[in-house]
Amino acid sequence: MAITVLVSHDDIMTEPDLPTSSTVYQLRAVLRGISPLIWRRLLVHGDASLADLHAALQVAFAWDGSHLHRFVVHGTEYGICYYGGPVFRDDPTKVSLVDLGLRVGERFRYDYDFTDDWHHDIRVEQVMAADPNGRYPRCTGGRRSGPPEDCGGPWAFEEGRQRYGIFFMASLLADMMEHPDARLGDYSEQLSELRPWFDLDRFDRRATNRTLAQLCDPERSVA
Repeated sequence: MAITVLVSHDDIMTEPDLPTSSTVYQLRAVLRGISPLIWRRLLVHGDASLADLHAALQVAFAWDGSHLHRFVVHGTEYGICYYGGPVFRDDPTKVSLVDLGLRVGERFRYDYDFTDDWHHDIRVEQVMAADPNGRYPRCTGGRRSGPPEDCGGPWAFEEGRQRYGIFFMASLLADMMEHPDARLGDYSEQLSELRPWFDLDRFDRRATNRTLAQLCDPERSVA
């Protein structure tokens, strides 16, 4: 007996449309070698260049952009060439995200500071149509503050987090209370050294988005 199977158009799997300049990429960037994880989730417009993505990542992780960087996508390295530094074939200001042919689930790498060796694994979580009223780049999630600049890399960061933990700060506070006649300036060097290690478990997404908005227009801000 013959059996007739009705298949609707919606049931047919089709190859997704290729991304265009009106595409937005949802990217999750995770810093390697750190536990618990330090990560950010960004929405980036498809016509953003790799140089634009570099600027957004610098803001998202609170880096200051004072060191060399590179992207490694599909085995190809992209970065800005400086005298005495590595040479890259392609100009990252002229390579946009949409040019890379990235699809959902694919990963690529972003390296920052070739001395401290900060490696970020970036995963394409979603590829979607841009919201005509949306602001890009935009951070939609994240956990924990980025490591202090020039702290020595993942191993040194973990060591510093242990060293400048709650017991060290409690000891310093107790010492300050024990010597009430000491001037604050006597502790200025220690306090300056401690400042980057305060609130390591805190991430201010709203502040990050205010700074990200300025990448496109310095007069723009978001709440």
